[in-house]
Order: sequence, then C-alpha cells, then structure tokens
Amino acid sequence: HQTQDSQVYWAVACGSSRKEITKHWEWLENNLLQTLSIFDNEEDITTFVKGKIHGIIAEENKNEQPQSEEDPGKFKEAELKMRKQFGMPEVEKLVNYYSCSYWKGRVPRQGWLYLTVNHLCFYSFLLGKEVTLVIQWVDVTQLEKNATLLFPECIKVSTRDSELYFSMFLNINETFKLMEQLANIAMRQLLDNESFLQDKSLPKPRKPLKNISALKRDLDARAKNECYRATFRLPKDECLDGHTDCTLWTPFNKMHIPGQMFVSNNYICFASKAEEACHLIIPLREVTIVEKADSSSVLPSPLSISTKSKMTFFFANLKDRDFLVQRISDFLQRTPSKKPCSIEREWKWNLADPELPSSSPLAVSPTSALSNRPVNFCAGEVPTASQGLLKLFRRNSEELLGPKGAKEKMKEESWNIHFSEYGRGMCMYRTAKTRGLVQKGIPESLRGELWLLFSGAWNEMVTHPGYYADLVEKSMGKYNLATEEIERDLHRSMPEHPAFQNELGIAALRRVLTAYAFRNPTIGYCQAMNIVTSVLLLYCNEEEAFWLLVALCERMLPDYYNTRVVGALVDQGIFEELTREYLPQLSEKMQDLGVISTISLSWFLTLFLSVMPFESAVVIVDCFFYEGIKFILQVSLAILDANMEKLLQCCDEGEAMTILGRYLDNVVNRQSISPPIPHLHALLTSGDDPPLEIDIFELIKTSYEKFSNLKADDIEQMRFKQRLKVIQSLEDTAKKSVVRAVSSDIGFSIEELEELYVVFKAKYLMSCYWGNNRAAAARRDQSLPYLEQYRIDMEQFKELFISLTPWSCGAHTPVLAGRLFRLLDENRDSLINFKEFVTGMSGMYHGDLTEKLKVLYKLHLPPALNPEETESALEATSYFTEDVTTEGNATLLPLPLSLAINYLTVLACSCLAEDKGTSPQDYRYYLRMWAKEKESKKETIKDLPKMSQEQFIELCKTLYNMFSEDPVEQELYHAIATVASLLLRIGEVGKKFSNRPMRKSEDCKTNNTQDPVSEEESPTSEQSQNSAVEQQPQADHEDKTCGDAQPEKTQQENQTLGDGSGEGQGSPLQLLSDDETKDDMSMSSYSMVSTGSLQCEDIADDTVLVGCEGSSSAARYGSTIDTDWSISFEQILASMLTETALVNYFEKKVNILQKIKDQKKVERQFSSSSDYELSSVSG
Repeated sequence: HQTQDSQVYWAVACGSSRKEITKHWEWLENNLLQTLSIFDNEEDITTFVKGKIHGIIAEENKNEQPQSEEDPGKFKEAELKMRKQFGMPEVEKLVNYYSCSYWKGRVPRQGWLYLTVNHLCFYSFLLGKEVTLVIQWVDVTQLEKNATLLFPECIKVSTRDSELYFSMFLNINETFKLMEQLANIAMRQLLDNESFLQDKSLPKPRKPLKNISALKRDLDARAKNECYRATFRLPKDECLDGHTDCTLWTPFNKMHIPGQMFVSNNYICFASKAEEACHLIIPLREVTIVEKADSSSVLPSPLSISTKSKMTFFFANLKDRDFLVQRISDFLQRTPSKKPCSIEREWKWNLADPELPSSSPLAVSPTSALSNRPVNFCAGEVPTASQGLLKLFRRNSEELLGPKGAKEKMKEESWNIHFSEYGRGMCMYRTAKTRGLVQKGIPESLRGELWLLFSGAWNEMVTHPGYYADLVEKSMGKYNLATEEIERDLHRSMPEHPAFQNELGIAALRRVLTAYAFRNPTIGYCQAMNIVTSVLLLYCNEEEAFWLLVALCERMLPDYYNTRVVGALVDQGIFEELTREYLPQLSEKMQDLGVISTISLSWFLTLFLSVMPFESAVVIVDCFFYEGIKFILQVSLAILDANMEKLLQCCDEGEAMTILGRYLDNVVNRQSISPPIPHLHALLTSGDDPPLEIDIFELIKTSYEKFSNLKADDIEQMRFKQRLKVIQSLEDTAKKSVVRAVSSDIGFSIEELEELYVVFKAKYLMSCYWGNNRAAAARRDQSLPYLEQYRIDMEQFKELFISLTPWSCGAHTPVLAGRLFRLLDENRDSLINFKEFVTGMSGMYHGDLTEKLKVLYKLHLPPALNPEETESALEATSYFTEDVTTEGNATLLPLPLSLAINYLTVLACSCLAEDKGTSPQDYRYYLRMWAKEKESKKETIKDLPKMSQEQFIELCKTLYNMFSEDPVEQELYHAIATVASLLLRIGEVGKKFSNRPMRKSEDCKTNNTQDPVSEEESPTSEQSQNSAVEQQPQADHEDKTCGDAQPEKTQQENQTLGDGSGEGQGSPLQLLSDDETKDDMSMSSYSMVSTGSLQCEDIADDTVLVGCEGSSSAARYGSTIDTDWSISFEQILASMLTETALVNYFEKKVNILQKIKDQKKVERQFSSSSDYELSSVSG
C-alpha cells in the first residue's frame, strides 16, 4: 500500500504461490476494500489499513503463543520475525534486538541486529540490496568496542575468517555488555558443557517489564549476581535480591559512611562508595534482632541489626525501609535457626599455643610411624589433623624468644586491637587499615582464621556441617585416575617440611585431595593442587583446608585446575596485556624471548609457593586471600620491574629464566619465626658474588606503590577478552591435533579435514543447544583425547551425510546414511567420533573404483543392513556345539568362529610344545607371531563375505536411486540393468557348483578340527537345497542362456568359484560368512527379481533383466528368496568394469569443499514465504 505523496510502501500481504495470493486478495476484497470507500483522504485510509493489519497480526500472535509467556507483544513480534528471517527453530530464544548499521566496506547498511542465545544475526534491506548475517557465538574470537576515524564508536566482532563492524547504536554500552555475556556463555559451553546447560535454565522474572524479554532481564540479574558474589566472596549459589542506597554508622571513626546495602537469601552486605572505606558482610544466621529505630532529621529511616556476637550495625537514609525490613524478616524465617554443635564454636584462637590435652587423638609423637591402613575417618580411628600441622610439627625454635618472636607478638597485639575496634569474625568491618595489617604479614597463630574469613570459605563450611567427613568416608578405598595421580604426588608436596615427612601430614593431604576429587570430578586432581593444599594444612585443620581449596578452585581461581589450565592461561594473557601497558620497554623483549608464558603458569598456579622460599611465599598467600588475583598480577609486575635492566640485556629464554629464578630464590622473610626450610627450586647458584637478598615486605610495598591502580572490575573485563582468545586457541589446537591424528589414514587433504572437523563440531554443538537434551552434552568427556570428545548420533550423522555425500539417492539417502552409520559404529554405542566419520566419507570420495564399490558392497551386508540382528556372528556357534575332546581334555564351548579359531591355534601350539618336549615359552612365541601377522594383515576383496540374493536386490535398489538425478541417467540405468541381469545368472550358476561338487571336495579334505564343521553343516545345506528344489529347472535354463550369451564371463566365473571353493576349505570364516548371509537375510519379502522391484521404469525396452521364465517362476512360487543363491564382490566388480558409464560414474571426482560451502548456506532453511538466499558469514 502506498499513498500518492509518500516514498514509503506498506506491505499488506505477501504470497509465494498463485493460490496463496488469490486467497489473500479475496480476504482483502471481503474485509477491507468495501470499508475504504467511506474515507475521504489517503492518509486516513493508510492509518486504517495499518491499524487493521497490526490488529490481525497481534491477534494471530496471541493465539499462537502460550498464555504463560511473560515477554511483551512487541518483543514477541520481533522474535517471530527473527525466526522467519533466519530460519531459526522454536528453541532458539531471542534475547534482545537493536537498530544499528553494519559496515560493508565503507558503506553503512542500516538494519536490525538480533542477539539470540546462540547466534548474532543481522538483516538489512536498503535500496533493493539485502544483507543477511548469521554468526554463532561459539565462533566469535574477539569482541571489541572502539572508535576510529573510519568507524565512529562501533563494536567489532571477529571470527576466524571475518571481521564485522556495527555502529550507530542507541545504547552501545548495553549492547556490548549483552554481547559479552552471550559470547561468555558460548565459551563456557566449549569449556564445560554443564555450565552451559545451567546457564540455559534461567530463573523466571518476578514481574514483566515493558519491551524487555524475560531472558534479557535474567541475564542482567545473572551479571549482577556474579558481581555481588565476587565482591563479597559469597558461595556460588547466593542470589542477590536487591540493593539500595544508605549510610552505615562506623563506630571506629564515628562517621556515617555513604554506600549501598545488598540483600540476598542469606546475607546482608554493605559496600562504601569510596573504595577501601568500608566493606561489611552480615550472615543472616548470625542476626538476632532487626528493628526500625526512630527517625530524626539527622538520621532519617534508621535500621538497627544486632548479631549473636553482640555487635550492632546502624543503617540510615533507607528509601523504602518498611519493604526492606519485610524482605529481611522473610529471609530470616527461612534461615535455619539451629546449627550443629560442632560448628557452634566461636573463633577462640589461643595465641600462646598451649600443649594438647593427653586425651586428644593428636597427642602422639609427630614422628611416630602411622600405618596407612584404610580406616573410618568419621569414627576417629585415624589420626586426623584437627588443627594446623605447623602447631604439631613446630621444632623448638630460639626465634620465639628473640627479636623475631617479639615482632610476632607485636603483630598479634595489633590484630587484637583491630578486633576490639572493628569486630572479629565474619561481621568484621573491613577497611584500608585491615588491608594494611594484611600487607605486614598475618601472624602464624591467626593465619588459618583470617584466610577462612577473607576467602569466604568460612561461610561454606558452617553451612555444610559434616559434608567433608561424609566425603572422606565415601571416597575411602575408591580408586580412579585422580586418586592414582594424588598418590604419585603426595610425597612431592613440600617434602622439605617436617610435617610432610610424616604419615600424619601425608594422610591428611591424601584425604583432603581425594575428598575434593570426589566433590568435583570435572576437575578431579590437577598438579599444583598438592602444593597449595599442603600449605593450607600447615595453618588449618583438614576440614578448613578442604573448604579453602573449594574457594580457591571454584571461586578465586576459576578454571585454573582443570585438564587444560584455562584459567591460568587466561590470567597469563592478562599479565602480558598489563606488561604491555605498564612496562612497554620490557614487553617486546619478553615476547621475543617467550618468557612470560613460561614463568607465569608456575607463578599463578602455585601462588609463588613453588618458586619462592616458603616463609616469603606464604605472605603472598596472605595478601592473595584478601585481594584476590589482582595482588598476584601486581606482584608479578613488580618482579619484572625490579629485574628490567638485566632482562633487557638477555640473549635467550634460559638466561632470562635464570635471572628471575635467582631473584625469587633470594626473596626472604626476615620476620619469620619458623626455622628456614631449604628451598628446592632450580639449581640457580650465583657466581662469585653473594646473592642480593630482597625483603618480601619491601617487594609487596613496591607493588602497591607502582601498580595498585589495578581494579578488580577491569581484571574481570580483561578475563572475558582473554577467555575468548584462549578457548578459541585451544579449540584450534584441538582441531590441528585431531586432523594430524587422522590425516595419515584418510584420503582427504589437511584443508578438507579441517573444514570437515568444523562442520562435525558445529553439528555436535547444535545438538547441545537445539537438541534440548542433556544426553548430547553428556557425550563430551573433557578427560578423553581430543579425537573422542565430540561424538554424534545417527540423526546428526544422517543430516551431515545427506548434505555431503557424493552418492545422492533421493528419498533413499537417509536409509543409506543409517547403514553407513551402523558400519562405522564399531563399538556399538550408537555414537561415532570424527575419525569414524571421515573414514566413512573418505571411502566415498577417495580411492579407486574398487575401494568405492567395496564401501557400497559393505553397506548391503550385516551389520550395516540389519541393525536388529546384531547376533549374526553367533551363527558360528553351531559349528562348535558338540564337545571335542583332545589329549589335554579341553572342551570347546560354543564360541564365535574367530574366537574358536584363536583357541584352536593356541591348543595346537600347546600340543606341539608337549610333543617336542619344549617349554611353554615356545607356543607363546607362536602366539606373538600370529598376533603380528593379524595386525599387519589388511582387508582384501577376498575377505569380503558373499552377498545373498536379498542383499543383492537391496544393492540394485540403491544403485537405481543413486543414478536417478544424474545427467546421463539413461546410460547408467541401461548399464546397471545389464550388470544386474548378468549377476543374477552368475549367482544361479554358482548354485550349481556350490551344492554338490564343493561338498565332495570338502569331504575329501576334512581333518580333526574340521569334523564338527562338516557334521553341523550338512543339515543346514540340506535345508537350503530343499528350499530351492522347485526353482532348479528355471536355474538350469538360465545357466544355458548365460553360457551362450557370455562365454568369457562363465569362464571367469568358474575361475572365481574355484578360488572361492579353495578359500572355503582353507578358511572356516569364509564358509561361515556365506551361510550367515544366506540365513540371516531371509527376513524381507521380495520377489526373486522383477523390473518393478528394482524401480527401473525408465530402462529401455530391449534390456533383458531376467528371463520371462524367472518372472513367471517368481509369480508361481510367491515371494520366496532363494537362500542358496550368492554372489561375491569379485564377480560384482568384474561385471561393473565392463560398463564404461558405471566406471565413469564411480571415478568422477567430487569437490567436498564445495559441498561443505553449500551445506553451510542451506544449514538454516528459510520458511517458504522467503524468496531470498542466505548470504551468510556463518562460522
């Protein structure tokens, strides 16, 4: 619809067929055109038509969508448009859409950007030109928000093969933040399937907001939750309920500090607006009273919260105090009122380190030998570390009485004063003064307590009483890969410390690491965890050390301790970026030397514990638990800065490593009261000059002075950017590794294999997010080799086969795909990996005519042809059911033939050894020789079993379907009809030779081991003969015809049959294959052969398929399959080679890269109303 003065067209209806257009037009005539005559001007008509059409659309959408949907109507309309435009299924959810411009070259294309859970889509139609983009989030390698001269403030989206620029957003920050979240979810999917699935199950919103999808609101809430938990170190399941501005009265400086109060299910937290001014965490389990105080002009809307530790907190300037109190009281009612008595204890750390009572299970000599027998942890039979090992294994040190001891006492006194002013325990006011005390080093007697508080591990421990003891009990005596690795590393964990030269320390370390491996099997055990855990055990009891390990692995150092140490690689990338920013001179040199990647992993994974003297490194750990990864990064920068001059003069990586290693070896803690522990770092002895000692506290002070402007938020932002880079880099490494592993056996080039891997992986990932089931994700086991990680099922394989196969068979293609899948699925788990997939594809694309026909031939034999009858091999048992007793009185039980042959071989060898009086080693030698022969032997065409008549008919059906769309289909039909006719006659001739003459030759040559075969074979053969008696006259007639028409073929066939019979005598396996295929294939009902059954209506009239006698015979005797009829692969191959059209068809080269390109284009089919193509940049 268009008015005369307007440039704009309004689309009223659209149709792709005449019938549809007529239907629309009739509706318009009946419902709209008659009404329009009453309007005076065009503008009124336009307004009315627009309103009417919008009303119809809204009504239709309302009927289509379930009533429970919270998303607003306008958003639903956009989601439907997105699905239609990009061919997305129902399960693909739209998160948000934005108007923006996509820069194609130097020309901006104004359109709509749709951000879905798994894709970034863009559509623009301007001046007759259309742009459609579809990118999977898993293919995004970089997301940047930048501004250049060419592109005003824009978002750059990079994939492996393209860079896309989007600009002119109404709110670029919101769009970019959402893009980051969605890309992050995709990266989690690549890294860890479980996280991806959890991200999909988003909570429902409480109340819908205008024009914002439920998914977008939930993602925003998810981002706030993550930030809240990270800021206050809360457990991973804590969800923020809301936050509000307020002030907090701080008694230590008599001030009202402005900030924000955060309320969640189990905590009330406060963060001051001025950084470092004050942080406060109040667990609701500690709260006793919440009351509203009287308002005044000085303190409007005050709120008082009292805790069990006799602390009271005053908040004021609360906007909606009544609602807040109601929410807090609701949460308090849900909070468990009673805690187990074991956790009820307050922090009572006696600074004097009293002796243990004699009744304590720990009142044993630390050096006494303890047996390593499995005992019940919970029953107290095993000596457990009920307090820090350092207290048990402290040697009598004179330092306690000297100046170092006095310094330690002063530190303890400083903390006691701090506790009296700021509170003690979880509800302590955390201020800049707290951080200052931590930087000076936590006294040994308080270390365990403060580590638990600052890391948030205390919260998890008190809310999970008995959890650790239960885990220890469950994991006792269990063995797996993780426990093996733990056992191997136990004695490598701080072997220089006396606590771990004793079974008490080793047993405690074993229990903590094993319990964690059972808690989190995705991580299990990773090297470096033993070093960190051994240090935790020095200052904490076992349960506390366990929860500190949980906090480290799952919150403070995310993804560090998995098989690919992704988290450490991410932070290594951040370290490189910070080096470029803060130490630009050194950065380039370090990149050239490749040092950063070598040093940072050992620094970050063990928190410097493996590279510094223990007394110094433990001070680093103190600050890390308070500050997080920010502190590790700033200390690392300070170390590089201190060694800059020497590093700039280095010539190679080894020299740089020596300089840094020597520096770290000489970082000392002069205040430590523990005797120095020998540091077993690299052999980095200095030359003639005595080493220069560096004080750890000076290093920490320098790091704060020079690099303290690092912000936790900035680091999280950088982590996201680096995570994209690291995970995509790991995926590329995996791809190269897999391609290299399979390339030697496969005919595809490296480039083709890489493209196939991308398609294969994409198909697997699509099943994860569109299949909507956990089974797909469960298929991927991160601990498996790269080749085994991605596996697809039959349905996914069929989709890939249909789009990539060079043998298109129309409607028959899925059937062929199913057969190939069964053939490739050797372990019968209904899944195939990438190697199996490309092996199958290579068989169709590469190799000569023989190889391709061999694949096709196998697709019409078990197991490919008959999935139901998986027990075909058990037919062999009939040959060995009777007892055969030898000299050694060994009885052959029913076995598959291959196993029986193996058994007979061993038996024969052992008999031979007895006869010759030789040692048993001789027959073991024969077995080894036999195994070698077995390995090196490749399958030849003679090894292929013969094909029954029913299987041959299936093969003919496949070939007719395969040729149906070929340009020279008439020639191919003629050729295959000739070959089929010939092979049917050859099969009949074969019967004549196989029934009697072969039987006689076998009777002459039977021996002891073959007797049971002959005895059991007779009844089977008689049965087969009886079933074919009535068809014998017809066969005789066909024999003559075949002999007259093709004398040379008969001669060739006789030779082949001669070979076959020889093979039959020498190899029971060949006999078995024939009988198996004869008996197993009698399920389907086909007529013997008729033109109709082969679906060849287009074959020329002069083509003779089967003599008319054959047809009448089939009609006369119904649909009985001739079970004695069989044909070999050599006969099929020889017959096909006589037809040039068939040879040309199978030797025709097909470019798989073009097929892959086409497959990507049509991967997302458009709805029928769309008449444009997808010019996609799909990953």
